[in-house]
Amino acid sequence: MTQNPTLVPAVELVKRNAATQPNESDEYRHARNELLREEIELRRHIERVAAMRRALPPGGEVIGDYRFEGENGPLDFAGLFGDKQTLVVYSYMYGPQRERPCPMCTSLLSAWEGEARDIQQRVALAVIARAPLQKLLAFKRERGWRDLKLYSDLNGNFSRDYHAIAPDGSDIPEINVFTRRDGIIRLFWAAEMGFETSDPGQDPRGAPDPMPIWTLLDMTPEGRGTDWYPKLDYPA
Repeated sequence: MTQNPTLVPAVELVKRNAATQPNESDEYRHARNELLREEIELRRHIERVAAMRRALPPGGEVIGDYRFEGENGPLDFAGLFGDKQTLVVYSYMYGPQRERPCPMCTSLLSAWEGEARDIQQRVALAVIARAPLQKLLAFKRERGWRDLKLYSDLNGNFSRDYHAIAPDGSDIPEINVFTRRDGIIRLFWAAEMGFETSDPGQDPRGAPDPMPIWTLLDMTPEGRGTDWYPKLDYPA
């Protein structure tokens, strides 16, 4: 792993910060500087974790019989990569037993839709669900999604092998990243934080959290709350 350059201590960077806010009190500035120090340390920790992730050894080879249907017809797993060497897959909680998809998944994907064209300049991005393709495309039109690529898992094998189906047959959301190097497709990284790894009083979440809505709400005094969740529709 490449060694980081020597970093200036966070407390020193705080001293260099000349920002003040209109009409702030001394108490506010002292507390804000303490928070700024923690924010700097958090930024550095996020980068350390990202570096560890990038340094993972090769993961397991993808060898299953995976078949999908997209807007342009049927394709195999390699076809999801297009001309890219890295593929990000989101397993969408929209199985055949659901009339409507998961609101939380939909909130996340609606945010990703806004970045999809940019993301796909560097890596392939695929949203896979077990619902029939026509239901997926109908919902895509309803949400006004243009750039997300949705695929139906025709035989369910991918969803089953990569932990998107619970023992009772219900859906589980998953994020997996795959690589294609020298013609071999491997898992690079998979999200492994769930109920078993959650902290008391918190819903399961990743780190960093892939849902921008939570990152934004974390900046507010109301925070995420304990009983509010996104919905598919809101009263007019």
